[in-house]
Amino acid sequence: NHANSYGGGMYNESSSPSLTNVTFSGNTAAQGGGVYNYISNPTLTNVTFSNNITPQEGGGMRIQSSSHPTLTNVTFSGNTAGTAGGGLATYYSNATLTNVTFSNNTASSFGGGGLLIEYCSPILTNVTFSGNKTEGSGGGIYNNYGDPTLTNISIVNNTASSSGGGIYSNSEFTVINSILWGNTPNQVVGGTPSITYSDI
Repeated sequence: NHANSYGGGMYNESSSPSLTNVTFSGNTAAQGGGVYNYISNPTLTNVTFSNNITPQEGGGMRIQSSSHPTLTNVTFSGNTAGTAGGGLATYYSNATLTNVTFSNNTASSFGGGGLLIEYCSPILTNVTFSGNKTEGSGGGIYNNYGDPTLTNISIVNNTASSSGGGIYSNSEFTVINSILWGNTPNQVVGGTPSITYSDI
């Protein structure tokens, strides 16, 4: 645990490690409670982030500055961020998420209980958001000047104290063949979404 540094469980800088069957649990850091990535392209397969904490961004993981990680069969559960991205926060980096679950993560003041996206275009396929919450906006996802593509996504029963229980956005995003249901206080707020073949 590194309460005053980045990446409580792991810090990657200009590196591309492969992690398989790994659990990050109960770690604490100033940013990126579980893992912090800086100009790094790690590959994560069958990895779990649970009960990691940061007072800032990225309770489970923070992705920063032209990092392009690949996450497959990854779970973010019960992680907490003091400001944004309870499960995952990604900045200026285009991550690929496939078969990923965000459940019961929390972001306090800003938003993105499950996922915070800033100035990047991640690709999400077969990803589930459930029971995530924020005191700000975007219980499931907060999209801040990003342009993500969401395909086969389930965003169900997430909560925001402000707006956008499912998704809050101030920019473009694409939703294909997805379900947004039972989010509080509303499903999707803001931005200029392209939504097709979806149930909202």
